This record gives sequence, structure tokens and C-alpha cells, in this order.
Amino acid sequence: MLPPSPGLCTPSPSLEFPCPSLTTPRVPHCPLVSHSPAGVPPSGVSLSAQPPGGQVALGDSLVLSCKVAIGTGPLSFSWHREGSGALPGTGPHLELHHVGDNDSGQYRCRVSDGNSVAESDPLNVTVLGERDPRAGDDPTHSTPIPPRQVPALSVSLQCPWPMPPSPLVPCHTSCVQVTT
Repeated sequence: MLPPSPGLCTPSPSLEFPCPSLTTPRVPHCPLVSHSPAGVPPSGVSLSAQPPGGQVALGDSLVLSCKVAIGTGPLSFSWHREGSGALPGTGPHLELHHVGDNDSGQYRCRVSDGNSVAESDPLNVTVLGERDPRAGDDPTHSTPIPPRQVPALSVSLQCPWPMPPSPLVPCHTSCVQVTT
């Protein structure tokens, strides 16, 4: 290590910086200045979604973004969905394309600096129009998209009438037969 030049501060092992004096030859050091450690652990991890609120229509895309309020790098990110462990994705954004029924659930982001880990609060993702799990593989039984959830979407409900081979009869949400 080179000796310090006048006016330049060099760190000591205690992270205090002694400086040679430029103006007073009798004072060997200027006042000590504290220096914070280089690695600040991550904290204040938050999660946001696009579309906002984590509500996405079946088949659409969803982007989750993880933000860190405090922390110095390098930082690594991991994504987790309740009940399924780690998800593919190591950056601050997780993109889900063509969301399906199994994409609903609580998501978390974990951030690590190699020494400590911070985790976001969970964000609930709801896939609108997901299939009713009680319906099995019957495509005529699905949960309708709630009104005013997805603008400019027209929903037509049809209920199979219980007497086969009758054609499908349009009906109200309570499945009362409409007479024409």
C-alpha cells in the first residue's frame, strides 16, 4: 500500500479515515470520519403487480415486480408461490404469460445479498374466469368473470337443460328457463 498523499484519506482497519493535515504541521491527523460498511442487508421488500391488484383474466399475462427499499448489491431475487416452492425467475420481475387456473395463489419475493435474506409480504394473485374445481373436465361448468372486473368483455351464460337431448337454452344466472 502506498503512503497517503497530503489531503487524501485512506481507510484504517476500523473503517475510520485518518488524514494528514495540510495546514497545521503539528496536527498529524484530521478529525476521524466514520464510514459505513459496504454491505447493507436488504430490507423493505415490496411486491406489486401489473395488472394492479394481481387480478388477471384467464389466458392473459401478469408481471410481478419486487422492490427493495434498502440494501446494497449484488442482490439476488427468488420467487415463491404458496404450496409450490421456488419458481423460475431470478430477477426483480416475474412474468407469467397465458395464466391458467394453477397460477392463482399467494406470491412472495425473496431478496438476498449473500449474507441475509428479506422477504416481501404475500401478494394474492387471482385468475378471473378460472374453472370451477367441482366441475371436473366439463367445459360447460366454469366460474364466470365477475361483472365490472374486466372492461369491455361481454359474457354470455348458457346452462344445459336437464333433459337430454335438448339443445342448450339461454338462461339467467340462476338458471331459470327463458321462454322465447
